[in-house]
Amino acid sequence: MHNSIFVRKLNIWRTRNLREKQFVFILSILIGLIAGLGAVGLKTSVHYIESIFRESENLRKLNWHFLLLPGIGILLTVLFTRKIIKDEIGHGVTKILYAISKKGSKIKVHNTYSSIVACTFTGGFGGSVGMEAPILYTGAAIGSNIGQLFKLSYKTLTLLIACGVAGSLAAIFKAPITGLIFAFEVLMLDLTTSSIIPILMSTVTGAIVSSLLLGERIEFYFTLKDNFNFNAIPFYILLGGFTGMISLYFVRMNSFIEKIFSEVYNPYRKLIVGGLLVGVMIYFFPPLFGEGYTAMKSLLSGNSVELFSNSPFYKYYGDTWIFLLFLGTLIILKVIAMAVTTGSGGVGGVFAPSLFMGGFTGFAFVKTVNLLFPVFKLSESNFTLVGMAGLIAGVMQAPLTAIFLIAEITSANFFLSQTV
Repeated sequence: MHNSIFVRKLNIWRTRNLREKQFVFILSILIGLIAGLGAVGLKTSVHYIESIFRESENLRKLNWHFLLLPGIGILLTVLFTRKIIKDEIGHGVTKILYAISKKGSKIKVHNTYSSIVACTFTGGFGGSVGMEAPILYTGAAIGSNIGQLFKLSYKTLTLLIACGVAGSLAAIFKAPITGLIFAFEVLMLDLTTSSIIPILMSTVTGAIVSSLLLGERIEFYFTLKDNFNFNAIPFYILLGGFTGMISLYFVRMNSFIEKIFSEVYNPYRKLIVGGLLVGVMIYFFPPLFGEGYTAMKSLLSGNSVELFSNSPFYKYYGDTWIFLLFLGTLIILKVIAMAVTTGSGGVGGVFAPSLFMGGFTGFAFVKTVNLLFPVFKLSESNFTLVGMAGLIAGVMQAPLTAIFLIAEITSANFFLSQTV
């Protein structure tokens, strides 16, 4: 009651003293602030829970608890959604687009927090999903509900949703330009000054909040040491075609597995089967645990031996061809593990799995070429990053987002070095 009176008085004051455009600028900063806090909260909680379960001190030690942890996380997620929220927790860009096109840009209040809680259970216990989609949907819900609170128009609500999405993505990667590009490229907003400024304000705010609370550390940061080699251009083209095929596999396999699980109506049967399947995959291939950023860091830093950490295949690390077979299997299984996790009741997205598969695809590609044609001496790090960009572009249908994301997480040096 008191809140509604306060909001009504605030509305009266702002209609008398502020134009709607000025008010949107203020709200965009507020949305960026809250979305940034949500992104930091989810990432911190998931990483904290993950650190409890990870045992990497002894690389040869088998982690038997990996067999059960994903199932426990999915169970907690299902109980939370069915017993507490009592509603389906949507996540992902498709849900945001659906809300914009079919729901008048209105998203339920519980989505401002429910996706974060559910994803913490799923991802923290090892579910092979990304945190980005739940964070983006949370940001969209924050923007929508703040706009609804002040009874703003559909057009303004849509803009505030874009502010929440862009601010959330900027906070995750500390990449404000990527957040801005993503909002226009994926949400397909009109590119005007009145929309660019508030979205940019939200992305900068989200990135600042994340930097203040987490420092300059980002998901994976890499400084390139290898210069661009013009002789490698044909291989970059080949890698582009290869990542396109992997993207097609990703999309179709994800849809196929989710369709299978959608035909099982008993939620607890789904979570038991799905939890066990994911657990078995992670037991044999530990890099599938969680988002996969730890594995990508090992790949980019040259510590590929860590990919075999706690795996039954550790003793085969020294064999180059078995190593490549191991990488290929990870590429094939990542999307399966992700789809099984979400299909059985877990909450998560495709962003991090796309980066994971792209990075491993680029690395496996260049490793194979260097083995077969050692005269070229192609840069492993450069091709790994190009693979990441290729999968994001193919899966998300967002090539500009892919370019700017990889550029920003490498201090904007990578793509500059490719064009100079």
